[in-house]
Amino acid sequence: MMMGLTSYLLISLFLMICGIIIMIARKNIIAILLGIELILNASALNFVAYSKFVAKNFDGQIFTLFIIVVAAAEAAVGLAITIRHFQISESIHIDDATQLLA
Repeated sequence: MMMGLTSYLLISLFLMICGIIIMIARKNIIAILLGIELILNASALNFVAYSKFVAKNFDGQIFTLFIIVVAAAEAAVGLAITIRHFQISESIHIDDATQLLA
């Protein structure tokens, strides 16, 4: 049984909803970064699915490679900021990050 475009879009929708719920519900910086990663993965899955079923070319895969690179850079910078914040305040809760505004 072969999966169609609808199956990929439903999986992508599920990933997007999970990412949004995690970002809204959690106050942990690491969990918020995880939610952002899920949202980026959902968009990458959409690009690949539409590229495979609609466009029949490699444009979706190329965009997905760029999304993966951006997600890796976001994770590295986000974790570096989180580690530095933890060194200063010994907490990784988003409510304690108000000192980063100055």
